[in-house]
This record gives sequence, C-alpha cells and structure tokens, in this order.
Amino acid sequence: MRRDSAPAAAAGPLRRWIAVGGGLGYAPLASGTFGSLPGLAVAWGLAAVGGWPLLLAGTVAASVVGLWAADATARSLGRADPGEVVVDEIAGQMMTLLFLPLTWQSLALGFFLFRLLDIVKPFPAGRLEALPGGLGIMVDDLVAGAYANVGLQAAAWLVPGFLGVR
Repeated sequence: MRRDSAPAAAAGPLRRWIAVGGGLGYAPLASGTFGSLPGLAVAWGLAAVGGWPLLLAGTVAASVVGLWAADATARSLGRADPGEVVVDEIAGQMMTLLFLPLTWQSLALGFFLFRLLDIVKPFPAGRLEALPGGLGIMVDDLVAGAYANVGLQAAAWLVPGFLGVR
C-alpha cells in the first residue's frame, strides 16, 4: 500500500542494496533482527576507531543514507514499509549504542533492548511510522534506538558495572 500518489520510481541497485542491508532483509524469518546485526558491527568498529564522535557521525550518515535508500525502495516496491527494508534497523541499532562503553554486555543488551522496543513501538514511535515515505520507515526505529539508549544509560548509572565497566 502506497502512502502517496507519486509514480513508483525504480530504486537503483545501490539504493536497494543499502535498503535491504546487503541482503539481510531477505531473511525468511525475523528480517529486522538479522538487519540489526550490521548495526552492532558498524557501531563497534566506528567506536573502536574514533570513539563516540565517529559513532555519532556514522549514525547520522546511516540515517540520512537510509532515508534516501528506504524511500526509493519503498516507492519502487509500491509498499509503505516493506519488510525487506532493514536499513532502519541498522541506524536504530547504532543509535542504541551511542555514548556507551561498547563491551560484550552493552552490545548484547543493546541488541535485545532495541529489538524489543522496535517491535513494541512505544509512543511516539508507532505514530511516527505513519510519516510519509522513507521518513516513516526510518524515524520509528531511531526513536526505538533512542529509548533503548536511555534505558541502557540509566541502567549503567544506577548499577555500576552493569555494562561490564567499573
């Protein structure tokens, strides 16, 4: 189902490849879960090389490029939020891990918390999904990632050592 009446434009192969997370969006089950995995790897790599500033820049870049790719792919498929589009999960997962120590604990807990919040879609994430085109695809996952980040930050503050750092 399309959200607008603009003619369907073909998404180029690069846009489609980005939107489907290099093919992970075609997983037969739980494509969003598989699509979140590159977000973990990219976040860890960026943070290892340049700390939180590089991870923040990468999250912004993934969000902007994801908007571009998701919008074109959804239009070409004629569906508002195709399940195979997982670039939103990649960006949301990266958002989850911002400003945190990236230990195996924070990566694992961040992954599970983000997936939970992406599925449940607490207010206003569920409503933001109704925004047109790629914006609606991307923003609800970024909000879920922000909520997951706040939850992890609070847990780390309330329970020293919770994320494996004392």
